[in-house]
Amino acid sequence: MANIHNFNVRVYYEDTDVGGIVYYANYLKFFERARTEMIYNLFELSHKKLKTDFNVIFVVRSCNIKYLKSAQFEDKLNIQTKIIKKSPVRLNLLQEVKKKEELLVSAEVELAVVNELGDVNKLPSNFFNKLK
Repeated sequence: MANIHNFNVRVYYEDTDVGGIVYYANYLKFFERARTEMIYNLFELSHKKLKTDFNVIFVVRSCNIKYLKSAQFEDKLNIQTKIIKKSPVRLNLLQEVKKKEELLVSAEVELAVVNELGDVNKLPSNFFNKLK
């Protein structure tokens, strides 16, 4: 896996407020989509398969967002996701929303690994070893 995972998204009308500006909570949706695609690429499995075959579920433990500039209706955005710290039970990510090269929003997101009961679980070693 490359050091940074990139995911592109276009801002649709449904993502904006009355002024055509991306509603602040919708950045969380953009981040979630980007993380999901990163997981698909990393493990070559869906979240559903991770749960059913390995009893692994990723949940957001914390999220610290900084809004620097607004994205607008019809903007093309790139969501960059980088693993900044890892352990068998937790992943810390830096996620950034960029318009061309301009940084709009950044977030530090901590993911916990749990099982279907919500108890702390460990990533299988073959999955953990795929994390760079």
